[in-house]
Amino acid sequence: MLRRSFLQAGVLGGLGISFARGDQKFYESKEGPAKSVIFIYLPGGMAHQETLDPKPFAPLEYRGPLGSIETNVPGTRLGELLVNTSKVADKISIIRSMTHGEAAHERGTHNMFTGYRPSPALQYPSMGSVVSHEFGPRHNLPPYVCIPNQPNEYAGTGYLSSSYAGFGLGSDPASSNFQVRDLKTPVPAPRFSRRQRVLDIVNTDFNSKQSADSIDAVNSFYQRAYSLIGDVKASEAFDLNKEPDQLRDKYGRNTAGARMILARRLVEAGTRFVTLTYGGWDMHNNIAGSMRSQLPAFDKGFSTLIGDLSDRGMLDSTLVCVVSEFGRTPKINANAGRDHWPKVFSTIIAGGGIKGGMTYGTSNATASEPEENPVNIEDWASTIYDRLGIVSDKELMAPGDRPIEIVDGGKVIEDLII
Repeated sequence: MLRRSFLQAGVLGGLGISFARGDQKFYESKEGPAKSVIFIYLPGGMAHQETLDPKPFAPLEYRGPLGSIETNVPGTRLGELLVNTSKVADKISIIRSMTHGEAAHERGTHNMFTGYRPSPALQYPSMGSVVSHEFGPRHNLPPYVCIPNQPNEYAGTGYLSSSYAGFGLGSDPASSNFQVRDLKTPVPAPRFSRRQRVLDIVNTDFNSKQSADSIDAVNSFYQRAYSLIGDVKASEAFDLNKEPDQLRDKYGRNTAGARMILARRLVEAGTRFVTLTYGGWDMHNNIAGSMRSQLPAFDKGFSTLIGDLSDRGMLDSTLVCVVSEFGRTPKINANAGRDHWPKVFSTIIAGGGIKGGMTYGTSNATASEPEENPVNIEDWASTIYDRLGIVSDKELMAPGDRPIEIVDGGKVIEDLII
Protein backbone atom coordinates (compact mmCIF):
# COMPACT_ATOMS: atom_id res chain seq x y z
CA MET A 1 0.00 0.00 0.00
CA LEU A 2 1.09 3.55 -0.60
CA ARG A 3 1.95 5.52 2.55
CA ARG A 4 -1.00 7.88 2.01
CA SER A 5 -3.40 4.94 1.60
CA PHE A 6 -1.97 3.31 4.71
CA LEU A 7 -2.45 6.47 6.80
CA GLN A 8 -5.92 6.97 5.37
CA ALA A 9 -6.92 3.45 6.33
CA GLY A 10 -5.49 3.98 9.82
CA VAL A 11 -7.48 7.16 10.41
CA LEU A 12 -10.69 5.62 9.09
CA GLY A 13 -10.10 2.52 11.17
CA GLY A 14 -9.91 4.69 14.26
CA LEU A 15 -13.35 6.00 13.40
CA GLY A 16 -14.73 2.47 13.18
CA ILE A 17 -14.63 2.51 9.36
CA SER A 18 -12.55 0.29 7.09
CA PHE A 19 -12.39 -0.34 3.36
CA ALA A 20 -11.84 -4.00 2.59
CA ARG A 21 -12.36 -3.96 -1.16
CA GLY A 22 -12.76 -1.13 -3.63
CA ASP A 23 -14.88 1.61 -2.12
CA GLN A 24 -17.24 -0.69 -0.21
CA LYS A 25 -18.34 0.89 3.06
CA PHE A 26 -17.85 -1.17 6.19
CA TYR A 27 -18.84 0.13 9.60
CA GLU A 28 -18.47 -1.84 12.77
CA SER A 29 -21.86 -2.27 14.42
CA LYS A 30 -21.76 -1.56 18.14
CA GLU A 31 -24.79 -1.83 20.39
CA GLY A 32 -26.66 1.43 20.73
CA PRO A 33 -29.23 2.42 23.34
CA ALA A 34 -31.63 -0.20 21.94
CA LYS A 35 -30.37 -3.71 22.74
CA SER A 36 -33.50 -5.41 21.37
CA VAL A 37 -36.51 -4.70 19.16
CA ILE A 38 -40.13 -5.82 19.47
CA PHE A 39 -41.59 -5.29 16.01
CA ILE A 40 -45.41 -5.53 16.15
CA TYR A 41 -46.91 -5.97 12.70
CA LEU A 42 -50.63 -5.41 12.13
CA PRO A 43 -51.23 -7.01 8.72
CA GLY A 44 -53.77 -5.65 6.28
CA GLY A 45 -53.35 -1.89 6.69
CA MET A 46 -54.63 -0.43 9.94
CA ALA A 47 -56.83 2.67 9.59
CA HIS A 48 -55.03 5.64 11.12
CA GLN A 49 -58.29 7.62 11.43
CA GLU A 50 -59.83 5.14 13.90
CA THR A 51 -56.60 4.62 15.88
CA LEU A 52 -53.55 6.89 16.00
CA ASP A 53 -54.65 9.95 14.02
CA PRO A 54 -58.35 10.69 14.61
CA LYS A 55 -59.90 13.76 12.99
CA PRO A 56 -62.72 14.78 15.35
CA PHE A 57 -63.44 18.03 13.47
CA ALA A 58 -63.52 16.57 9.96
CA PRO A 59 -66.86 16.00 8.16
CA LEU A 60 -68.50 12.72 9.15
CA GLU A 61 -67.61 10.91 5.92
CA TYR A 62 -63.93 11.55 6.72
CA ARG A 63 -64.11 11.36 10.51
CA GLY A 64 -65.73 7.94 10.45
CA PRO A 65 -68.06 6.18 12.88
CA LEU A 66 -65.81 6.15 15.95
CA GLY A 67 -64.92 8.99 18.29
CA SER A 68 -61.68 10.03 19.96
CA ILE A 69 -60.36 10.39 23.52
CA GLU A 70 -57.78 12.47 25.35
CA THR A 71 -54.48 10.90 26.37
CA ASN A 72 -52.13 11.66 29.27
CA VAL A 73 -50.22 13.93 26.87
CA PRO A 74 -52.04 17.26 26.59
CA GLY A 75 -53.26 17.95 23.09
CA THR A 76 -52.83 14.38 21.83
CA ARG A 77 -55.96 12.37 21.06
CA LEU A 78 -56.35 8.75 20.03
CA GLY A 79 -59.23 6.67 18.72
CA GLU A 80 -61.89 5.96 21.33
CA LEU A 81 -61.02 2.23 21.55
CA LEU A 82 -57.40 2.88 22.58
CA VAL A 83 -58.42 3.49 26.18
CA ASN A 84 -55.37 1.86 27.77
CA THR A 85 -52.85 3.09 25.21
CA SER A 86 -54.01 6.63 25.99
CA LYS A 87 -52.65 6.13 29.52
CA VAL A 88 -49.12 5.31 28.30
CA ALA A 89 -48.98 7.97 25.57
CA ASP A 90 -46.27 9.74 27.55
CA LYS A 91 -43.99 6.71 26.99
CA ILE A 92 -44.43 6.38 23.22
CA SER A 93 -43.99 8.47 20.09
CA ILE A 94 -46.52 8.47 17.26
CA ILE A 95 -45.45 9.21 13.71
CA ARG A 96 -48.48 10.58 11.87
CA SER A 97 -46.82 11.37 8.56
CA MET A 98 -45.53 8.02 7.26
CA THR A 99 -45.82 7.88 3.50
CA HIS A 100 -44.95 5.67 0.53
CA GLY A 101 -46.52 4.94 -2.84
CA GLU A 102 -47.35 1.23 -2.60
CA ALA A 103 -51.08 0.47 -2.41
CA ALA A 104 -50.70 -3.32 -2.83
CA HIS A 105 -50.42 -5.35 0.38
CA GLU A 106 -47.31 -7.25 -0.71
CA ARG A 107 -45.37 -4.17 -1.81
CA GLY A 108 -46.34 -2.13 1.24
CA THR A 109 -45.34 -5.02 3.50
CA HIS A 110 -41.98 -5.25 1.74
CA ASN A 111 -41.37 -1.57 2.50
CA MET A 112 -42.07 -1.85 6.21
CA PHE A 113 -40.02 -5.00 6.80
CA THR A 114 -36.95 -4.09 4.74
CA GLY A 115 -36.78 -0.29 4.54
CA TYR A 116 -36.58 -0.68 0.76
CA ARG A 117 -39.01 -0.22 -2.08
CA PRO A 118 -39.53 -3.50 -3.97
CA SER A 119 -37.16 -4.34 -6.82
CA PRO A 120 -37.51 -7.10 -9.41
CA ALA A 121 -33.74 -7.48 -9.41
CA LEU A 122 -33.08 -8.22 -5.74
CA GLN A 123 -34.80 -9.53 -2.63
CA TYR A 124 -33.77 -7.37 0.33
CA PRO A 125 -33.29 -8.76 3.85
CA SER A 126 -35.70 -7.94 6.65
CA MET A 127 -34.54 -5.77 9.52
CA GLY A 128 -34.62 -8.82 11.79
CA SER A 129 -32.20 -10.68 9.52
CA VAL A 130 -29.90 -7.66 9.26
CA VAL A 131 -29.77 -7.40 13.06
CA SER A 132 -29.03 -11.14 13.25
CA HIS A 133 -26.23 -10.67 10.70
CA GLU A 134 -24.70 -7.71 12.51
CA PHE A 135 -24.85 -8.93 16.11
CA GLY A 136 -25.50 -12.68 16.18
CA PRO A 137 -26.95 -14.64 19.12
CA ARG A 138 -26.88 -13.59 22.76
CA HIS A 139 -27.24 -15.90 25.77
CA ASN A 140 -27.77 -18.95 23.51
CA LEU A 141 -31.07 -17.56 22.23
CA PRO A 142 -31.90 -17.11 18.54
CA PRO A 143 -31.09 -13.50 17.62
CA TYR A 144 -34.25 -13.20 15.50
CA VAL A 145 -37.56 -14.81 16.50
CA CYS A 146 -40.93 -14.67 14.70
CA ILE A 147 -44.11 -15.09 16.76
CA PRO A 148 -45.73 -17.39 15.89
CA ASN A 149 -43.88 -17.94 12.57
CA GLN A 150 -42.35 -15.90 9.77
CA PRO A 151 -45.35 -13.77 8.73
CA ASN A 152 -44.42 -13.24 5.08
CA GLU A 153 -41.56 -13.66 2.63
CA TYR A 154 -40.35 -10.11 3.30
CA ALA A 155 -39.58 -10.99 6.92
CA GLY A 156 -36.86 -13.32 5.61
CA THR A 157 -33.17 -13.10 4.81
CA GLY A 158 -33.33 -11.76 1.25
CA TYR A 159 -29.86 -11.83 -0.28
CA LEU A 160 -28.22 -12.70 3.06
CA SER A 161 -27.43 -16.26 4.06
CA SER A 162 -30.42 -18.30 5.18
CA SER A 163 -28.59 -18.80 8.49
CA TYR A 164 -29.91 -15.35 9.49
CA ALA A 165 -33.56 -16.39 9.19
CA GLY A 166 -36.02 -15.89 12.01
CA PHE A 167 -36.72 -18.75 14.40
CA GLY A 168 -40.40 -19.70 14.13
CA LEU A 169 -42.21 -21.18 17.12
CA GLY A 170 -44.33 -23.66 15.20
CA SER A 171 -47.47 -22.91 17.22
CA ASP A 172 -49.33 -19.98 18.71
CA PRO A 173 -48.47 -19.04 22.31
CA ALA A 174 -52.16 -18.28 22.86
CA SER A 175 -53.11 -21.94 22.36
CA SER A 176 -53.74 -24.09 25.43
CA ASN A 177 -51.19 -26.70 24.33
CA PHE A 178 -48.51 -24.24 23.24
CA GLN A 179 -45.09 -25.82 22.93
CA VAL A 180 -42.14 -24.59 20.89
CA ARG A 181 -41.07 -27.18 18.38
CA ASP A 182 -37.63 -28.78 18.67
CA LEU A 183 -36.89 -27.54 22.19
CA LYS A 184 -37.02 -30.96 23.79
CA THR A 185 -34.80 -33.92 22.97
CA PRO A 186 -36.68 -36.99 21.66
CA VAL A 187 -34.34 -39.31 23.60
CA PRO A 188 -32.66 -39.19 27.05
CA ALA A 189 -29.93 -36.57 27.38
CA PRO A 190 -26.90 -38.97 27.49
CA ARG A 191 -28.06 -40.73 24.31
CA PHE A 192 -28.72 -37.36 22.65
CA SER A 193 -25.17 -36.21 23.49
CA ARG A 194 -23.68 -39.40 21.98
CA ARG A 195 -25.70 -38.92 18.80
CA GLN A 196 -24.59 -35.31 18.62
CA ARG A 197 -20.91 -36.33 18.85
CA VAL A 198 -21.35 -38.85 16.04
CA LEU A 199 -23.11 -36.25 13.91
CA ASP A 200 -20.29 -33.77 14.53
CA ILE A 201 -17.75 -36.31 13.27
CA VAL A 202 -19.77 -36.95 10.10
CA ASN A 203 -20.32 -33.22 9.52
CA THR A 204 -16.64 -32.37 9.95
CA ASP A 205 -15.71 -34.80 7.19
CA PHE A 206 -18.58 -33.70 4.94
CA ASN A 207 -17.94 -29.99 5.39
CA SER A 208 -14.28 -30.41 4.47
CA LYS A 209 -15.39 -31.66 1.05
CA GLN A 210 -18.47 -29.55 0.36
CA SER A 211 -19.28 -25.85 0.60
CA ALA A 212 -22.62 -24.10 0.05
CA ASP A 213 -24.79 -21.53 1.77
CA SER A 214 -27.51 -24.13 2.40
CA ILE A 215 -25.00 -26.42 4.15
CA ASP A 216 -23.61 -23.58 6.25
CA ALA A 217 -27.11 -22.51 7.18
CA VAL A 218 -28.11 -26.01 8.29
CA ASN A 219 -24.93 -26.32 10.35
CA SER A 220 -25.58 -22.94 11.96
CA PHE A 221 -29.16 -23.89 12.83
CA TYR A 222 -28.02 -27.21 14.30
CA GLN A 223 -25.41 -25.54 16.50
CA ARG A 224 -27.87 -22.91 17.74
CA ALA A 225 -30.48 -25.58 18.38
CA TYR A 226 -27.99 -27.61 20.45
CA SER A 227 -27.14 -24.51 22.46
CA LEU A 228 -30.81 -23.71 23.02
CA ILE A 229 -31.73 -27.25 24.06
CA GLY A 230 -28.75 -27.51 26.36
CA ASP A 231 -29.35 -24.19 28.12
CA VAL A 232 -32.26 -24.52 30.54
CA LYS A 233 -32.46 -20.77 31.14
CA ALA A 234 -32.59 -20.05 27.40
CA SER A 235 -35.26 -22.64 26.65
CA GLU A 236 -37.34 -21.44 29.60
CA ALA A 237 -37.62 -18.02 27.95
CA PHE A 238 -40.34 -19.57 25.78
CA ASP A 239 -42.31 -20.90 28.76
CA LEU A 240 -45.29 -18.65 29.52
CA ASN A 241 -46.11 -20.74 32.58
CA LYS A 242 -43.22 -18.97 34.31
CA GLU A 243 -45.26 -15.77 34.30
CA PRO A 244 -47.55 -14.90 37.24
CA ASP A 245 -51.25 -15.46 36.50
CA GLN A 246 -52.02 -11.87 37.48
CA LEU A 247 -49.63 -10.49 34.85
CA ARG A 248 -50.90 -12.85 32.16
CA ASP A 249 -54.42 -11.66 32.92
CA LYS A 250 -53.25 -8.06 32.64
CA TYR A 251 -51.79 -8.69 29.17
CA GLY A 252 -54.94 -10.59 28.22
CA ARG A 253 -55.56 -14.31 27.83
CA ASN A 254 -55.84 -13.95 24.07
CA THR A 255 -53.71 -13.91 20.93
CA ALA A 256 -52.44 -10.34 21.36
CA GLY A 257 -51.66 -10.69 25.06
CA ALA A 258 -49.90 -14.05 24.78
CA ARG A 259 -47.72 -12.95 21.87
CA MET A 260 -46.73 -9.69 23.54
CA ILE A 261 -45.83 -11.22 26.90
CA LEU A 262 -43.76 -13.87 25.12
CA ALA A 263 -41.97 -11.12 23.16
CA ARG A 264 -41.10 -9.43 26.43
CA ARG A 265 -39.79 -12.70 27.88
CA LEU A 266 -37.60 -13.26 24.83
CA VAL A 267 -35.96 -9.84 24.77
CA GLU A 268 -35.50 -10.03 28.54
CA ALA A 269 -33.64 -13.32 28.07
CA GLY A 270 -31.46 -12.06 25.20
CA THR A 271 -33.23 -12.23 21.83
CA ARG A 272 -32.29 -9.20 19.76
CA PHE A 273 -35.23 -8.88 17.37
CA VAL A 274 -38.76 -10.24 17.82
CA THR A 275 -41.38 -9.90 15.11
CA LEU A 276 -44.95 -10.61 16.15
CA THR A 277 -48.17 -10.31 14.19
CA TYR A 278 -51.67 -9.69 15.43
CA GLY A 279 -55.08 -9.45 13.81
CA GLY A 280 -56.34 -8.63 10.34
CA TRP A 281 -56.77 -4.94 9.48
CA ASP A 282 -57.91 -4.98 5.85
CA MET A 283 -61.25 -3.43 6.77
CA HIS A 284 -63.05 -2.64 3.52
CA ASN A 285 -66.41 -3.33 5.20
CA ASN A 286 -67.98 -2.31 8.52
CA ILE A 287 -64.89 -0.67 9.96
CA ALA A 288 -66.62 0.20 13.24
CA GLY A 289 -67.54 -3.41 14.00
CA SER A 290 -64.18 -4.71 12.81
CA MET A 291 -62.31 -2.25 15.02
CA ARG A 292 -64.42 -3.17 18.03
CA SER A 293 -63.54 -6.81 17.38
CA GLN A 294 -59.76 -6.36 16.87
CA LEU A 295 -58.58 -3.27 18.68
CA PRO A 296 -59.42 -3.78 22.39
CA ALA A 297 -57.19 -6.86 22.72
CA PHE A 298 -54.33 -5.03 21.03
CA ASP A 299 -54.91 -1.98 23.22
CA LYS A 300 -54.78 -4.04 26.41
CA GLY A 301 -51.74 -6.11 25.41
CA PHE A 302 -49.72 -3.23 23.97
CA SER A 303 -50.30 -0.83 26.85
CA THR A 304 -49.39 -3.58 29.32
CA LEU A 305 -46.24 -4.37 27.33
CA ILE A 306 -45.10 -0.73 27.49
CA GLY A 307 -45.87 -0.50 31.21
CA ASP A 308 -44.24 -3.86 31.94
CA LEU A 309 -41.04 -2.95 30.10
CA SER A 310 -40.97 0.38 31.92
CA ASP A 311 -41.52 -1.22 35.35
CA ARG A 312 -38.67 -3.67 34.72
CA GLY A 313 -36.28 -0.93 33.62
CA MET A 314 -36.22 -2.44 30.11
CA LEU A 315 -37.98 0.22 28.05
CA ASP A 316 -34.83 2.32 27.68
CA SER A 317 -33.08 -0.65 26.06
CA THR A 318 -36.00 -2.14 24.11
CA LEU A 319 -37.26 -0.47 20.95
CA VAL A 320 -40.95 -1.17 20.37
CA CYS A 321 -42.45 -0.54 16.92
CA VAL A 322 -46.06 -0.87 15.79
CA VAL A 323 -46.48 -0.89 12.00
CA SER A 324 -48.93 -1.72 9.25
CA GLU A 325 -48.22 -1.77 5.53
CA PHE A 326 -50.26 1.39 4.84
CA GLY A 327 -53.28 3.33 6.06
CA ARG A 328 -56.85 3.61 4.80
CA THR A 329 -58.71 5.97 2.49
CA PRO A 330 -59.78 9.38 3.84
CA LYS A 331 -63.47 8.80 3.11
CA ILE A 332 -65.67 5.99 4.35
CA ASN A 333 -66.73 3.86 1.37
CA ALA A 334 -70.17 2.54 0.41
CA ASN A 335 -69.63 -0.56 2.57
CA ALA A 336 -68.94 1.48 5.72
CA GLY A 337 -65.24 0.63 5.48
CA ARG A 338 -62.05 2.17 4.16
CA ASP A 339 -59.80 1.06 1.29
CA HIS A 340 -56.00 1.04 0.81
CA TRP A 341 -54.16 4.34 1.24
CA PRO A 342 -50.33 4.55 1.32
CA LYS A 343 -50.09 8.32 0.92
CA VAL A 344 -50.22 8.89 4.68
CA PHE A 345 -50.51 6.61 7.71
CA SER A 346 -49.32 6.28 11.31
CA THR A 347 -46.84 4.16 13.24
CA ILE A 348 -45.67 3.93 16.85
CA ILE A 349 -42.05 3.89 17.99
CA ALA A 350 -41.10 3.77 21.67
CA GLY A 351 -38.24 3.06 24.05
CA GLY A 352 -34.68 2.25 23.03
CA GLY A 353 -33.45 5.82 22.87
CA ILE A 354 -36.67 7.33 21.46
CA LYS A 355 -38.40 10.26 23.17
CA GLY A 356 -41.75 9.61 24.81
CA GLY A 357 -44.90 11.70 24.68
CA MET A 358 -44.33 12.92 21.13
CA THR A 359 -46.29 13.09 17.94
CA TYR A 360 -44.00 13.59 14.98
CA GLY A 361 -45.34 14.89 11.69
CA THR A 362 -48.96 15.63 10.90
CA SER A 363 -51.48 14.70 8.27
CA ASN A 364 -53.86 17.28 6.83
CA ALA A 365 -57.39 17.96 8.08
CA THR A 366 -58.86 14.90 6.34
CA ALA A 367 -55.91 12.53 6.99
CA SER A 368 -55.37 12.22 3.26
CA GLU A 369 -51.73 13.33 2.92
CA PRO A 370 -48.80 14.51 5.05
CA GLU A 371 -48.89 18.14 6.06
CA GLU A 372 -45.72 18.52 8.15
CA ASN A 373 -42.53 16.45 8.30
CA PRO A 374 -43.36 13.56 5.96
CA VAL A 375 -41.47 10.39 6.88
CA ASN A 376 -40.44 7.96 4.16
CA ILE A 377 -39.51 4.34 4.77
CA GLU A 378 -35.78 5.00 4.39
CA ASP A 379 -35.73 7.61 7.18
CA TRP A 380 -37.92 5.43 9.39
CA ALA A 381 -35.70 2.35 8.95
CA SER A 382 -32.51 4.40 9.38
CA THR A 383 -33.80 5.70 12.72
CA ILE A 384 -34.44 2.16 13.96
CA TYR A 385 -30.99 1.01 12.88
CA ASP A 386 -29.37 4.06 14.45
CA ARG A 387 -30.89 3.27 17.84
CA LEU A 388 -29.50 -0.27 17.56
CA GLY A 389 -26.01 0.96 16.73
CA ILE A 390 -26.08 -0.03 13.04
CA VAL A 391 -25.01 2.55 10.46
CA SER A 392 -27.71 2.32 7.83
CA ASP A 393 -25.52 3.02 4.81
CA LYS A 394 -23.12 0.21 5.67
CA GLU A 395 -22.80 -2.08 2.67
CA LEU A 396 -23.53 -5.80 2.82
CA MET A 397 -22.61 -8.25 0.09
CA ALA A 398 -25.34 -9.44 -2.27
CA PRO A 399 -24.87 -12.27 -4.82
CA GLY A 400 -22.33 -11.50 -7.48
CA ASP A 401 -20.12 -9.62 -5.01
CA ARG A 402 -22.43 -6.61 -5.15
CA PRO A 403 -22.19 -4.20 -2.19
CA ILE A 404 -25.68 -3.06 -1.17
CA GLU A 405 -26.41 -0.46 1.49
CA ILE A 406 -28.55 -1.64 4.41
CA VAL A 407 -30.76 1.40 3.68
CA ASP A 408 -30.38 3.48 0.56
CA GLY A 409 -30.34 7.19 1.37
CA GLY A 410 -32.16 7.27 4.69
CA LYS A 411 -31.65 9.93 7.36
CA VAL A 412 -32.08 9.56 11.10
CA ILE A 413 -35.10 11.50 12.41
CA GLU A 414 -33.15 13.56 14.93
CA ASP A 415 -36.24 15.08 16.59
CA LEU A 416 -37.31 11.63 17.77
CA ILE A 417 -34.11 10.46 19.40
CA ILE A 418 -32.82 11.16 22.88
